[in-house]
Amino acid sequence: MHNLALGLALVAAQAAPAAGEPTTPRPAVAPVQAPAATAAAPLVRPATSVAGAVPVAGRPNLLAYAVPEVPGELAQRAAPLLEARAARLLDVSANGEAILIATRFGQSAQLHVVEQPLGVRTQITFGREPVLQAAFLPGDPAVVFFLQDSGGAENYQLYRLDRRGGRPELVTDGKSRHENFVLSPDGRRIAWSGTGRNGRDTDVYVAETRSPGEARRLVEGEGTFGPLDFSTDGERLLVRRFRSAKDGDLLLVDVATGERHPLTPPEGKGSVVDARFTADGKGVYLVTDRYGDFNELYRLDPSDPSAPPRPLSRTIRWDVEHLAVARDGSRVAVVANADGVSRLYFLEPRSGKLEPGNLPSGVVQAIRFPAKGGSSVFAGLASPRIPGDVWQLDLRGRKLVRWTRSEIGGLDPSSLAEPALVRYPAKDGLQIPALLYRPKAPGRRPVVVVWHGGPEAQERPVFQPLAQILVEGGIAVLLPNVRGSSGYGKAYEAADDGARREDALQDIGATLDFIASQPDLDASRVAAYGGSYGGFMSLATVAFYPDRVRSAVDVVGISSIPTFLESTASYRRDLRRAEYGDERDPAVRAVQERISPLYRAEGIRASLYVIQGHNDPRVPQSEAEQIVAALRRRGGEVWYLLALDEGHGFQKRDNRDVAFVTAVLFLERTLSAGGAAGPASP
Repeated sequence: MHNLALGLALVAAQAAPAAGEPTTPRPAVAPVQAPAATAAAPLVRPATSVAGAVPVAGRPNLLAYAVPEVPGELAQRAAPLLEARAARLLDVSANGEAILIATRFGQSAQLHVVEQPLGVRTQITFGREPVLQAAFLPGDPAVVFFLQDSGGAENYQLYRLDRRGGRPELVTDGKSRHENFVLSPDGRRIAWSGTGRNGRDTDVYVAETRSPGEARRLVEGEGTFGPLDFSTDGERLLVRRFRSAKDGDLLLVDVATGERHPLTPPEGKGSVVDARFTADGKGVYLVTDRYGDFNELYRLDPSDPSAPPRPLSRTIRWDVEHLAVARDGSRVAVVANADGVSRLYFLEPRSGKLEPGNLPSGVVQAIRFPAKGGSSVFAGLASPRIPGDVWQLDLRGRKLVRWTRSEIGGLDPSSLAEPALVRYPAKDGLQIPALLYRPKAPGRRPVVVVWHGGPEAQERPVFQPLAQILVEGGIAVLLPNVRGSSGYGKAYEAADDGARREDALQDIGATLDFIASQPDLDASRVAAYGGSYGGFMSLATVAFYPDRVRSAVDVVGISSIPTFLESTASYRRDLRRAEYGDERDPAVRAVQERISPLYRAEGIRASLYVIQGHNDPRVPQSEAEQIVAALRRRGGEVWYLLALDEGHGFQKRDNRDVAFVTAVLFLERTLSAGGAAGPASP
């Protein structure tokens, strides 16, 4: 998974202790006592195994152990950053006169339509659960299809919404996991992936949009299949078989018969980042690293599978990460990830010429051409000072028009810190890139090392509320891209696979050495923070370098690789074995146990804050609670926060409020001149 930003919502200020009150930390809010059990009451399995974790007052969905009260000053300081919202581009109408975005005004990101630059954001969905993906129905923009989660379990369901007055209509079965839907250009068909057949394998379904509930299974098999693009006539479908971020197949499927034609060779391995039909439907654009170290753009000829693919982006020596094809055939938009920053290019299909495009500096999150014509392109973009907004680039006059301007809680964007790109050597000489936020305060500053998730992910210069509030408080923030990170070629990304993950743990030491080499950073006051795989790295930091780190925040992180693989959702278990190795092999398991923080818990000296979602299908709650239990047995300081209505990261505003401010409180206390936060009472 990509890096978790815990908090984009307002925190209610809470009063600091009055003079003369005890200074022992108290719960974030007064606990609610559970009702006493009676002889007639049925036996109910508790939501947590952490003894002493109790619901917080007025928030029965949150259970906390040893989490102290948040001072009012911190809540007020955090409030503007947590009020920030982002506009995520999801689709563009055929004529380019409206865009579909996801943004948050309530508890979670919901769908909005914007019909002119900087126009009103008209909300069209109103659920408590966040929306993952959405698109206008081609030919009828009043109809929108979208995917929505429930309780963080990631069992996304597909809905159809007629904006002319209808309520969202559930299309899928309401229980299986669904994702990656695509619509045919004529609006006649829709395809999506789902686990309905057996709960483990992900198949491809197709239906007519006028009767989407009558779907048929088009592609099925062992593993994970997903649709990428329909041909112009809707008769053929590009389907990806996904084994890992580094290994996939591209298939051409006949929609009527289900007949499959492989477009990538069976031998060897290579990524399938994206694929699109050419405008005339005679060719296929594919983004893959199969033929080089980076993800490049190629053109394939489906009529001649033996013909070698034609390279189209060889002059771009970085990963191609986004692709959009103008329906009129005039151009192809290509976005490359150049050392973390997005660069836009336009390909002229006939000549193969690449020309640079003009966008604000930042990270492109999505790019779309309107269906009618290729004279303009829309891009969703984020930067350290922009949480996420949408621009339109008019290609005739090279004019850039901003469509949304998302608020940052009243803060002046120019006041926000921007990171510097730094590099430092690993033990074997490999150069590790990282982003470093330096405070303006003089003297040697404490440091929080933020580890990204994935591990096939990358820290990039985007809006980071956690970094902004820590830097404002005088704490430096370092975001490394150690080996295993994406964005630097497939050799770098594969450098931590299986048993080589021990080399990534050595990169933690190199990161701490870099901090010690900087005259303005205090190597005696270092903390770690991370979500998902980043949680594993945070735990590994305090487990394998116990004398060099004061504290760590573990958000939905892995404490033991073998038990994680045994308990993660069945539909993703083999995908993760491709990254971490197969725990069923005794030799592999021995290595996994040797590098897992849980088996080094006795040596952990740092304070620990663990944050977890009860419904997490990726890293189950047991991973959090077994490390909490291990540290409690040895008498270490541990805080624990469990959300009963969240999954792999907190998506709801109120929950993110609590997680964010308490994490900041924990980091600031443990990095203070006095040392650790000290023991906390449940």
